[in-house]
Amino acid sequence: MAQPSLAQDLFEDMGRKVAEASAQEADSDGTKVVDVIESLCMNCHEDGTTRLLLTKIPYFREIVIMSFECPHCHFKNAEVQTAGEIQQRGVKITLRVDNAEDLNRQVVKSDSAVFRVEDIDLEIPPGRGQLTNVEGILAMVAQDLEVKQDERKEVVPDVYEKIRTIIQTLREMASGSKVPFKITVDDPAGNSSIEPSTNDTAAKYFRHEYPRSAEQNASLGLGDTSGDAPATEIRPEYHANQMYPRMPDGPMVNNVDEDIVENQVYSFPASCPGCTKPCTTNMKMVNIPHFKQVVLMSTVCDHCGYRSNEVKTGGAVPEKGRRITVSIENKEDLSRDILKSESCALACPELHLHVEPGTLGGRFTTIEGLLTQVRDDLRSSIFDVGDGGDSVDTANKEKWDSFFAQLTSAINGEVKFNITLEDPLASSYVQSFAAPEPDSQMTVEDYERTAQEEEELGLTDMKTEGYEEEHAANVLAAANGEKVNGETKTGATTNGA
Repeated sequence: MAQPSLAQDLFEDMGRKVAEASAQEADSDGTKVVDVIESLCMNCHEDGTTRLLLTKIPYFREIVIMSFECPHCHFKNAEVQTAGEIQQRGVKITLRVDNAEDLNRQVVKSDSAVFRVEDIDLEIPPGRGQLTNVEGILAMVAQDLEVKQDERKEVVPDVYEKIRTIIQTLREMASGSKVPFKITVDDPAGNSSIEPSTNDTAAKYFRHEYPRSAEQNASLGLGDTSGDAPATEIRPEYHANQMYPRMPDGPMVNNVDEDIVENQVYSFPASCPGCTKPCTTNMKMVNIPHFKQVVLMSTVCDHCGYRSNEVKTGGAVPEKGRRITVSIENKEDLSRDILKSESCALACPELHLHVEPGTLGGRFTTIEGLLTQVRDDLRSSIFDVGDGGDSVDTANKEKWDSFFAQLTSAINGEVKFNITLEDPLASSYVQSFAAPEPDSQMTVEDYERTAQEEEELGLTDMKTEGYEEEHAANVLAAANGEKVNGETKTGATTNGA
């Protein structure tokens, strides 16, 4: 008998099973069924009662709410677990809380998520899942911190005073008297959420998906040590094509024994970010007319179905960033090729759309394709407006429906709008229909990068010239016992260290 795949084994959809069981026992009027089971109370070790309810969170996905109560010692506990599979990518959501309305935003924190209050450097490590709002989770943290305060006051008064200050700050934040502040939820399983709003700007609400590291996969129980890495070779369909020379059979450094050949497809072994099993990443360098050479990378996992496509640009870091603005007048303009790099921000003021750098990764597609991907990702990743969830707010649903209707009209070429790409690395591109002559519908301008952009790109501390002399001077100063970078160094050094 064939062994079940890792996707079938690890990504079994619990929500589907619970839904089927609930459907069989549902009342004739459609009332949701609460499953009741006997459970051991971990407080008094008597039998208690656990209630399970499968429900759907607006703008999110299905979850299972579990409530335990012991009639003997009156111990109570409530937890939340996602009723679906582990997502292929982790997610980190940042929200800036500005007013009392933001305190009412719904928060789903899975048992694998880390919750942080950035302003006071407070972190809640992974633990039990929670379904609450921003105010509730802040109040809950303050309550938990206060449990041992009487003992701390007697034993470690210094620690008592520090924690008392944190508790007071948390309560002020929860009441809305201390704003603004920033919170983040980082979940490698991708099953946590902070409720978005149609009025959110990029500086207020930011959602970022990322591939999990090997350590994060191991913490989720996704580690896999079986199987060997795939062979490094050109894909079979290219073997018969003589325009793509075959890669040598001997050992190579970085999978290539010479300069990368344009239009040749290379493949090298990798680990799937979704299930950690061995997979293959394909790479191809292409030349975009009137722009530069770029590298297309594609990863497909045969085990769990994970797919990713990215575009990498190379070359030296330019002195200035670049801003490209294109006027979309008709459906033909939607067919323009567009390269959006990872460092590029995208904005469509008429559509009330703003995509932060890092979102979507690097993409080489058309304007229509990029907008379609943005729309589909919003639908599938941030919320689901299919049946509105269990308690969706009517006003918010109407706003989202209006936003999607406008975005769909733009994709269909029914409305005119402007699209702006702002890339501090000048690595993004939009096809010009009049190249090499100027395009009347396109404006390209170079701009000076801000200090914040320089810092985020790591250019502030980058030194590419004269570092040998500076290093030699530091070595000499250390040998003479002089100060280097504010610290006194003594003793001789060896091997230039």
